Amino acid sequence: MADGKRRCFVVMGFGTKTDLATGRKIDLDKSYSYLIKPVVERQGLVCVRADEITHSGTIDVPMYEELLTADLVIADISTANANAIYELGIRHALRPATTIVISENQLKYPFDLNHVLITSYSYLEGGGIDYGEVLRFQEVLGKMIKELLEKPKTDSPVYTFLKDLNPPALAVAVEAAAGKSGVAAAPRAAADPDDAARGATLAQLVELGEQAIKYSDFAAAKNFFASALAVSQSIQVKNEVAPREDPYLLQRLALATYKAKQPDGASALEAALKVLEPLRPNVSNDPETVGLAGAIEKRLFDLGRDEREKHLARAIRYYARGYYLRDDYYNGINLAYLLNVRSDTALDETDAERVADLVLANRTRREVLGLCDRELEAIEGRRQEAGRAAAGARPAIAELAEAQKKTDWEREFWCLATKAEAYFGLGQLPDYEKTRDSALAIDPKPAGWMVETFDAQIKRLKQLLEAHGHLLEPPWPAVPLADDREG
Repeated sequence: MADGKRRCFVVMGFGTKTDLATGRKIDLDKSYSYLIKPVVERQGLVCVRADEITHSGTIDVPMYEELLTADLVIADISTANANAIYELGIRHALRPATTIVISENQLKYPFDLNHVLITSYSYLEGGGIDYGEVLRFQEVLGKMIKELLEKPKTDSPVYTFLKDLNPPALAVAVEAAAGKSGVAAAPRAAADPDDAARGATLAQLVELGEQAIKYSDFAAAKNFFASALAVSQSIQVKNEVAPREDPYLLQRLALATYKAKQPDGASALEAALKVLEPLRPNVSNDPETVGLAGAIEKRLFDLGRDEREKHLARAIRYYARGYYLRDDYYNGINLAYLLNVRSDTALDETDAERVADLVLANRTRREVLGLCDRELEAIEGRRQEAGRAAAGARPAIAELAEAQKKTDWEREFWCLATKAEAYFGLGQLPDYEKTRDSALAIDPKPAGWMVETFDAQIKRLKQLLEAHGHLLEPPWPAVPLADDREG
């Protein structure tokens, strides 16, 4: 670096990744922003991750330079990310010391990493990082960095076991090599998404895409994530058989594509399915992938597309896999709803088949109620912890607290809405109305589209249960909804 500062290269994925061993989602951007980068910078080092590097041509050249020349490498191998583990191996082969390995604490370690010191941090079951855990881990990591830079000791198993091995060096000056890599300033906001995306790093494109989704500008989000995917694919090595596909980028692009509704809703849904194809949703064990595929197939069924019942059958399979893989209440409540839908189609040829679907739907709803109660208890626990951690917290921790509050607000609404729908399907209408009122009363008030989405599904579910609820024992109670009574 021209200013003479030491440099830390962070080896890890980006975006939200699924740990396929546990089905849990890990937001690696939060891990980087709250657990790693501020700690490194407080130690006086420049901190950079691969998606922040500006480069021309293949990213592999500056990445390998970083792995050789960086004063410190921190490798986060959460979700058993194959690229991160591979790059960690390269660092261990190139440098005997100044490498720190971390991971989320439920990682199932590969056998060959059992003898490597891995410092763990804890993720919340519902997603995100607890404020107290941020403070704890930052202190642990800060001490490790300070001690390692002051008194480097061999941490590479390669140099531990091959004691006579000499580390390699670039033929050119290290400073000249490092000078080829740098972190670009964030692009200024542009009215035209193409202008904003031009010259942006992968990290910047992803951030622009997420901001566009946050403000429901799905057309812009689609452009940003398409650009990010193109940058990611440019990383591939010459003559590589297939382009490298990042699940997070494909998932976000699929979401933005079908929500953008360009040129029309049906075409957008078909295009979104094409985006997901490399992730093979028909055999995927990633709850995010199958949840998206289920949502798309469900909408294609609702639009009355060709082979309508095949879209329904696929949506049920996707939601069922997502639910049973992860005990996920979103997938579960949609599975229950679609079982009611199937009871109203030719896919259920007899009343016995309809009864089977109606019973399974209600069993799923009872399970979902328990999952929602567990999630609401966790949200309340985080609120109490936030109050304790807020006093005297650094600005970065206060920022995290606000971000978690926003996430928990959304999760609380959908949790309550899911509980309300479950009660409705079970015929427990007083519980339904009480829980719906609680969902509408949360502060700040839920957005109009959130309430409309919930009410639309309840209205359709009411029609289905009025048609076939008499097959249940006891029959589903055909009493007016609150909205009907008001009308």
